[in-house]
Amino acid sequence: MSGTNEPLSPHAEIARRIIDGRTSAGAPAVSPDGTRIAFVVATIDLDENVTRSRVWLAGPDGEPAPVTQGEHDQHPTWSPDGRFLTFTSKRGEKERQHSLHVLPVDGPGELRTITTTRDGMADLSWSPDGRWLAYTSRTPDARYEAKDERWQAPRKIETFFTRLDNEGWIFDRPKHVYVVAADGTGEPRNLTPGPYQHDGAGWLPDSSGVVTAAARHDGWDFDFRSDIYLVPLDGAPSQLTQPTGQYGYPSVSPDGRWVAFLGFDDAMTYPQNAHVGVMSIAGGAHRWISTGLDRTFATTAGTAAPIWVDDDTLLATAEDRGDTHLYRLTVDGAEPEQLTQGRIGVAAADAAGGRVAMSQAAVHRPGEITTLDGPVSNVTTSWRGWEKFAVPTKDGSDEIDAWIMRPEGFEPRRKYPVLLNVHGGPFTQYGEVFFDEAQMQAAAGFVVLMSNPRGGSGRHTSWGQSILGPKHPVVPGTGWGSVDVDDVLAVLDHALATYRFCDPDRVGMLGGSYGGYMATLLAGRHGERFRAICTERAVNNMISEEWSSDIGTVFRVEHGPTHLDDPEEYARMSPIRHVRDIDVPLLIIHSENDLRCPISQAEELFVALRLLGRDVTFYRFPAEGHELSRSGSPRHRQMRAEIILDFFSEQLRPRRRRSTRR
Repeated sequence: MSGTNEPLSPHAEIARRIIDGRTSAGAPAVSPDGTRIAFVVATIDLDENVTRSRVWLAGPDGEPAPVTQGEHDQHPTWSPDGRFLTFTSKRGEKERQHSLHVLPVDGPGELRTITTTRDGMADLSWSPDGRWLAYTSRTPDARYEAKDERWQAPRKIETFFTRLDNEGWIFDRPKHVYVVAADGTGEPRNLTPGPYQHDGAGWLPDSSGVVTAAARHDGWDFDFRSDIYLVPLDGAPSQLTQPTGQYGYPSVSPDGRWVAFLGFDDAMTYPQNAHVGVMSIAGGAHRWISTGLDRTFATTAGTAAPIWVDDDTLLATAEDRGDTHLYRLTVDGAEPEQLTQGRIGVAAADAAGGRVAMSQAAVHRPGEITTLDGPVSNVTTSWRGWEKFAVPTKDGSDEIDAWIMRPEGFEPRRKYPVLLNVHGGPFTQYGEVFFDEAQMQAAAGFVVLMSNPRGGSGRHTSWGQSILGPKHPVVPGTGWGSVDVDDVLAVLDHALATYRFCDPDRVGMLGGSYGGYMATLLAGRHGERFRAICTERAVNNMISEEWSSDIGTVFRVEHGPTHLDDPEEYARMSPIRHVRDIDVPLLIIHSENDLRCPISQAEELFVALRLLGRDVTFYRFPAEGHELSRSGSPRHRQMRAEIILDFFSEQLRPRRRRSTRR
């Protein structure tokens, strides 16, 4: 494995080729007159172990080109008059310092630094009158001023959800809404001080305040509700939504009459297809305007606030069986109109001046910037595509979407080893986006097999709710490890029977998070189907997960009872209960700083298998969280890929044929 004292991995070059230098374009921002599009281009540099991002500009004439030269420039936002671009960066003299800048686009002027923060900025928006910039940022407690942790005061814990994966402690660093003068004069002002977390900062048309989402009520960590608030520049926040569900990602119509948002009404049942709602700026009852499409508008590719095109029309993205498309909606609730076509994934969008821009990916390429009229950027490399197919469910009630990618140098008459992948969530989807896991597996000579079993997103509501717990009080289902297992195995059986190049004697399986749960479960219940399994950042013990995870206590909204009221139900679903039946070579990968599925989940599995004398290998990644495979350091991502490819290459070798000679 490269970067260690071990011999160089035979797959080092494959991992490097697909990770190093990979570029993608995202975060489009259309100028007020619609003639120019700002966006972010991110590029991975393995040698420096960083991902660099810069702001680019396209139009009205000439090829798109970078307009910033920082290492980590993001969140481009136009001034109302189109003369300036603001963006966030990490250009401060201190290592963790983040900064906010304004760049003149037309006419003379120099780059101005507006403010700096310790903990980054998000939800950047410019007030319609051009005077203010709003953003969200964390507000650290005074304890963080100590020179190191040995000097810090102890933390007083009074609620759940005090930490967040990849963020660490958050209850004493709540995310607040700030405003600062766009001309750089004066200090930023915190509009939402206090213990509550806030997300979003959508301006009112008269620039008198913003709308944001927060859970500011007593018991928020028990009932999981969140609401939309109006926060004036001078005054206290006022709640707009009625306190019944989860509502977030707010934005205000151009005429100031409506607030649009995403969410659902029953906060105690998850998953649900999130929809677009509208309500009066004065608050009160809301209406769901996207229910003509029974799909979720909170997407795996990237969720954002609805975009107002005019006083009655909005744009939003929704999933559909592996695709993510852009839809036009109207405040009267007419059936959503699909604006994009083909097998694509729209990750972000913006609209202004009669023009719509998107970050649009496909399985064979990372994100590029496009409009409804055609492409804008051309910064990515084209990779391998895949074939989509559908398989009937075992009970015949529906069909499962699945994908197969042929290996590099594919020859139809050969037989190849197969890697069955299961996604996390479970309420997410595989589909038409660039997925480096699949590309690396195929480049290493494997057939790549993926599917979206029941419990995932991208389908109708009942599909996502199929595996809610059998004791769920509202929508009882069959629970984790039931029809989802049936679906995954049905796809595998279909692929082995249909695609003759798949070798049924050389099948491996892997998955992370909920996919890791499925990997450990399949190792115990169906290990004879596989020659090797990799379980990554997995949930192996549902009982301990419920008190140790950064989202501990939330699993009852899926399973029904709490782990205190019905520990037997949590034990029943836990893969660790099948550990004595695991007799297939197992690779465990986990990050030491994982807060979503703490590393104790991996340790418990490893210790048990080691005591039982089973074939188990355990890799622990330092300084990484749950998102290692997606946003971990480039070097660690390369090392992880090499470990996985080396493991399956060794375990899925053709078996030696017994000699018939005497």
